[in-house]
Amino acid sequence: MSKAKNVLGNELQSCSESPRTGFYRDGCCNTGPEDAGVHTVCVVTTAAFLEFSKARGNDLSTPMPMYGFPGLKPGDQWCLCAERWKEALQAGKAPSVILAATHEATLQYVTLEELEIYALDSEETELPDIFDA
Repeated sequence: MSKAKNVLGNELQSCSESPRTGFYRDGCCNTGPEDAGVHTVCVVTTAAFLEFSKARGNDLSTPMPMYGFPGLKPGDQWCLCAERWKEALQAGKAPSVILAATHEATLQYVTLEELEIYALDSEETELPDIFDA
């Protein structure tokens, strides 16, 4: 089995272990047939985005212990649904993305150019030390 690829064509990197993210809760924005929401965009949340998402019916800031969900706060990294990121983009509320940790399946919903505008990393740069966790 081959390793998952990111939007840059390289091996998919981890998005977040704390809080543990991903559809499979493996820390990566992996996807598969079970992932109807396509949780493939590694984002760094902002207060504006969390408010936007809550207003759209997806409250990501309230903890839900019964699902092992701690609730997100600004600055948390999270694997977001590709369609939600596109919706936030169109509304001017898109959070920043980590390209190295964003699954290539995202490119079925948005372009690499759109992602690069919000990227905290790129092909030319390494992830900042704050992402070494």
